[in-house]
Amino acid sequence: MMTIFMDFPLGKFTLRMPQNAATDFHIAHEIDFLLQFCIYTKKRPMTDPFIESSWSQPDEPFETTLRPQSLQDFVGQDTIKHKLDVVIQAAKQRGEALGHCLLNGPPGLGKTTLAAIIAKTMGTKLIVTSGPVIEKAGDLAGILTNLNQGDVLFIDEIHRLNRAVEEYLYPAMEDFSLDLLIDSGPSARSVQVKLKPFTLVGATTRSGLLSSPMRSRFGLHLRLDYYSPEALQIILHRSSQILGISLSQEGALAIAKRARGTPRIANNLLRWVRDVAQIQNLTHIDHSLAHGALNKLEIDEKGLDEMDKKMLQLIIDHYNGGPVGINTLAAALSEEAHTLEEVYEPYLIMQGFLKRTPRGREVTGLSYTHLGHQVPVHLKNGESL
Repeated sequence: MMTIFMDFPLGKFTLRMPQNAATDFHIAHEIDFLLQFCIYTKKRPMTDPFIESSWSQPDEPFETTLRPQSLQDFVGQDTIKHKLDVVIQAAKQRGEALGHCLLNGPPGLGKTTLAAIIAKTMGTKLIVTSGPVIEKAGDLAGILTNLNQGDVLFIDEIHRLNRAVEEYLYPAMEDFSLDLLIDSGPSARSVQVKLKPFTLVGATTRSGLLSSPMRSRFGLHLRLDYYSPEALQIILHRSSQILGISLSQEGALAIAKRARGTPRIANNLLRWVRDVAQIQNLTHIDHSLAHGALNKLEIDEKGLDEMDKKMLQLIIDHYNGGPVGINTLAAALSEEAHTLEEVYEPYLIMQGFLKRTPRGREVTGLSYTHLGHQVPVHLKNGESL
């Protein structure tokens, strides 16, 4: 038996190990752990017992969140903010749970952020889940029975909720009760479980896929729209302050114009430009730096990325501007037809670069001009092929 005595600032430690070559590695590992432990405690003195403090103290955030924490900090969507402010203040005055809300809109516009703001303003807890995660009625029952008074249950992609599970939500939303079927066959019986009043906030990118009974049970329907470049500028300036980097008005506008009207994309682009500035040892983002950094991502001034331009170029070069079927485009671009319809087409149609017709997809005169082609005569006259 080999005994090692070590005297550290925190006290004396004793290691007793069998004396053979096989344990040399374990001894070295133990010594290394104790040394690291002492270095850590020297950098961060403990005023509380170690076991108690390590479990009770919250984890330090890896990076400060860019999400606004209140309706006052939330930029844009003024109509929605006004409606929420009214119903929240009224519910707080009555001491009741807020009514159920349905948030509808494209991804990245702030549906999850608004749900967090609702919970924080109401002074309650936010429980986050998504439609595909709740596979069985038992999963939903476990979530609902653990909710406290006034808690906010946020279900993202609620249109993908299982229809059998959705049926259990109806009495929970209306009467705050849950009807459970116990056992099966002749011994089956229904048990009603009372729930504490809660708020359901549903988020969806495709409200048309929601069943009519589900949609009608939401008292407040809120649709989020794309942001203007001016609104995105304000968001980018707030985010740059949180990230600790200086951003000029021109630099913010250059990023905002390429963000497709979406705050999430704007913040992601800002992080990319910040990284480019960091490796160049720069602390200020101006128009020149933002323009050069975004060109490396192949995103132009209209917000079109590589796939957008490739799709438009393909229709012009190989199909004389269209019409062409979506499945043909998908095969030519080596991409799923669903991805083209859900990810790329909406922005191109919204900006006027692409048209959906009964015969297929057609590009507009704006696509020819933007990609440096001469506009065909029939498009100048406002006609289609």
